[in-house]
Amino acid sequence: MSTEIVRLKQKLDRLIAEIEADSRPRIGAWSGRIGRPGFAASAANLAHYLALRQHDLRPLQRGLMTLGLSSLGRLESRVMPTLLAVRATLTALCGEPETLRPSPRQFFAGEHDLAQRSEELFGTLSSGRATALLVTCPSEAADDPSFMLRLAERKVEAVRINCAHDDADAWQRMINHLHVAEQTTGHRMKILMDIAGPKIRTGAARAPQGRERILTGDLIAIVAAGALDRIDLAEDHFSVECTLSDPLINSAVGARVFVDDGKLCIRIERKTPWGLIGRVTSTSDKGLRLKPEKGLNFPDTLLDIPALTAKDRTDLDFVAEHADGIEFSFVQSVADVETLQAALAERRPDDWRKLSLVLKIETPEAVANLPDILMQAAGQQPTAVMIARGDLAVEIGFARLAEMQEEILWLGEAAHIPVIWATQVLEQLVKKGTPSRGEMTDAAMAARAECVMLNKGPYLFKAITELDTLLGRMADHQHKKTPQLRKLQSWG
Repeated sequence: MSTEIVRLKQKLDRLIAEIEADSRPRIGAWSGRIGRPGFAASAANLAHYLALRQHDLRPLQRGLMTLGLSSLGRLESRVMPTLLAVRATLTALCGEPETLRPSPRQFFAGEHDLAQRSEELFGTLSSGRATALLVTCPSEAADDPSFMLRLAERKVEAVRINCAHDDADAWQRMINHLHVAEQTTGHRMKILMDIAGPKIRTGAARAPQGRERILTGDLIAIVAAGALDRIDLAEDHFSVECTLSDPLINSAVGARVFVDDGKLCIRIERKTPWGLIGRVTSTSDKGLRLKPEKGLNFPDTLLDIPALTAKDRTDLDFVAEHADGIEFSFVQSVADVETLQAALAERRPDDWRKLSLVLKIETPEAVANLPDILMQAAGQQPTAVMIARGDLAVEIGFARLAEMQEEILWLGEAAHIPVIWATQVLEQLVKKGTPSRGEMTDAAMAARAECVMLNKGPYLFKAITELDTLLGRMADHQHKKTPQLRKLQSWG
């Protein structure tokens, strides 16, 4: 018997004991939020995973690998079953009576739960791929019945209706066309409606005389909506309105502001009674032309903004009646989820828990609170997580986004909750008709999620065909983090 094997077993025994102890308070705190049958086991697995990931496992991993045992690198959906299985094998190698070993059913129970919950949210998958497709509806879908028919013919699992655009009459026409397409093809499509949330946008903008584009080094004033004409500004200042006043009040000197998905970065230099004055620290060489209705992000500022606006509450009257699920923009806390669930209970008191909920993770606060947010949502109703990579990239930085989208995938798998890979998927193909090499690789990586979302564009249906083929190919090679070792066909 090798002393190294004994040492590894002792180290694993300590790790299991620490995980059980460290996760116990979290499991207890979450228990009151869980009402769905069967979800308590998923909550416990997430708690175990979070406790496990407080350890640096790399030395233990290498020791296990030399014995041909699991390196623990793919245990997200089955934390304790994996650890117990490895311990049972180490115990046998030590010549001791074998400890409890999970059955195959117990070992793969989390994987089974995740697959069931994905089907609950997105419906039965089209044959040939393991990832659902979610397609954003353009405004034209309200008056063009062929749009929904073409989606159904291509076996798209779900459609997204964005409540930030159009109105209830247009949404109803879209849904009517969808139902006709379903009857014509026999293919069911889920309806997810995205409530707009408190979007922070630019309003009116003004440039100094003789200038069109703001450049690095320029000063810019950010003022409240409707205030631009009432404020005397220096003639060499650019200026732009902000649709919400909260960021103007809470932003501090030194804080950053991003405009139009990060195309312009501003550092605040001075606060005034009417707003903020900042200096542009980065933009493209040719500068940026300021326009209304562009996104504003305040990543260094804690914003106390209600997640549900008055418009959202009005839209929920329609959404709760007609949609299969709701996409929740700007969710940042457990309280936000509780507010939405209370609003749904008012509109559908008997069966609001049947509505699925998609949590759009867009801010650092949402990331920090994600485990608790997941428990409040998925403990009550079918839930998915959307990696909203547009706003999230601006809020946490592009380098951190690459890391964070992996971590959100891991947390979703650990909680047995589906993840939607969204924002700029095959964007060049959708808009221009030809993909870039980078975005094809990105779309291939998206196969590790349970669903991929495509946005609208003139070449949408070409993109659907390409993505369908790509996801089908990737299903043969990869399941979550696990390579599928089918026979290679390029070399014989």
